[in-house]
Amino acid sequence: MAKHKKFKQKPPVRRDVGVSTIRTVAIAATGVVIGLAGILLARRNRTATSDTGHPAPDLALDRPHPGSNDRAPDAFRPDPTAAVPASERDALRPATGPAPSMVEPRGSMASQTAGNSG
Repeated sequence: MAKHKKFKQKPPVRRDVGVSTIRTVAIAATGVVIGLAGILLARRNRTATSDTGHPAPDLALDRPHPGSNDRAPDAFRPDPTAAVPASERDALRPATGPAPSMVEPRGSMASQTAGNSG
């Protein structure tokens, strides 16, 4: 008969609090704190009295919605024949400068170093 080797018993595993356990507990606690803060903030916003401003009867729910063929009232339409005041002309000028970019224009480095090489 064959002799069997006796199995060595492993030492018992120590269950110390490690870094990963502390990290997991800290992440869970952070999640709980963020969740509670969100709940409390939502509850505060729901119960807070806010200034709703003046009533807008033209936007009331019982009023019919304007269609695609409806126009604004005459008082709200701009006058297309009115002259543009001098103070607003600069704002209406077309943009003629170079477009903003994240990179330098091509050849800009070559033009800077052309005089230094000789």
